[in-house]
Amino acid sequence: MKPQTVFLFLFLLIGATSCDVVLGIFEAGMWVGIIIVVLIVALVVYILNRFRRR
Repeated sequence: MKPQTVFLFLFLLIGATSCDVVLGIFEAGMWVGIIIVVLIVALVVYILNRFRRR
């Protein structure tokens, strides 16, 4: 198998997985997606504040 073929296969596999995640969020509802985004942003802000204090 050519390296380009393996790379393309892995890229498509990862792309399909991320699309499934987005599809799952939209199936669960817009509010669940908003809550998940807010939680991720809050976690990033918390981690950045922890590093700034040191």
